Amino acid sequence: VMSAIAIAFFRHGRVVASRAARSSASRPMSPCPSLARCISSTGGRKNLAAAAERRLQQPAAWDSFGIWLDEPVVLPPRSGEGGQALKKASVPSFGCASQMGKRKENEDRYRVAQLADDLFLFAVFDGHGGAAAAEFCSRHFSHFIQRNLQFESDLESVLEKSFLQIDGAFLQHICSLGEDPPLFVGTTATVALLRNETELVVASVGDSPAVLCREGKAESLTEDHSPRRKDERQRILQCGGIIEWNSAGDPYVNGRLAMTRSIGDFQVKPYGVIAQPEITTVKLQHSKDCFLVLTTDGVSGIMEGQEMCDIVKKCQDPSEASLIVTDQALLYGTQDNATTLVVPFGAWGKYKNALTSSSFGRIMVASCRWS
Repeated sequence: VMSAIAIAFFRHGRVVASRAARSSASRPMSPCPSLARCISSTGGRKNLAAAAERRLQQPAAWDSFGIWLDEPVVLPPRSGEGGQALKKASVPSFGCASQMGKRKENEDRYRVAQLADDLFLFAVFDGHGGAAAAEFCSRHFSHFIQRNLQFESDLESVLEKSFLQIDGAFLQHICSLGEDPPLFVGTTATVALLRNETELVVASVGDSPAVLCREGKAESLTEDHSPRRKDERQRILQCGGIIEWNSAGDPYVNGRLAMTRSIGDFQVKPYGVIAQPEITTVKLQHSKDCFLVLTTDGVSGIMEGQEMCDIVKKCQDPSEASLIVTDQALLYGTQDNATTLVVPFGAWGKYKNALTSSSFGRIMVASCRWS
């Protein structure tokens, strides 16, 4: 008897459920009663009901969510400061980022110019005692190079003469400003000339390095002109200058200049500080050479060349790379102006694996900066 009652009850429930289903299918779904009460107008209730019906007709969201890609998405190049196209050479673009850091003003400058159909200039200048010397060099350096190219084609000789000439021109410039010229103003200068897409010549005074990434490894193209170098220190001492060391163990010429070669700094030029550059020439191999990095010591003073190269290798384009390297230097705690200029070559993007890893000390510096 009990089983018969249960069967009858079950059949009755199925009939009721079937009728309810047919009734709901014959009319549109009504909105939530509490929400419907908030809709005062008949038109509002109709719009809400129509929206609910459209939601029922649309496929489930998970049907098209999470598409798997066979290859990574390649985004268009970011437009950043200095991301200008160099159309007549194989160098597609360059990137430059410059930030003030903890200083009151940014005394760094950079310059990129096309001097001829097959010749490009890339340069960074790190001013001290003010931005006047760096600004003067960024504006006029290309003029001296082009003038010297009219008389000879050897890029090393052209760069050497241009450094000495712009040093003299800057002296005339500041002496024309008044009776008390700022003889303490100066700048580093690292200038790279790229000719015929393969001949790279880099000249420098001061401590703004140039680094070439070849097969994923950093190769330094410059050496800092510091009183720590025995040959540089001997020249200063032979000219009557002195080397003083501060409490942090850093040497200074006559207690005021941290470098032994520069543009400007005429107060210490009689004591062995010169504007004669050291020059390096490289034959580029575009199957191996990835890019060139020029920086000021706000970056190089806290990051090694391989660290910078490992960061650049992972970036999409030179503009992004220069910005991330500069930001990383600030993250590591640099107090100086920070400028990075990146020039890509044929092997850009070919070597992406990092050869170094962040040390525990780096992590601690970064965490202390933002704590």
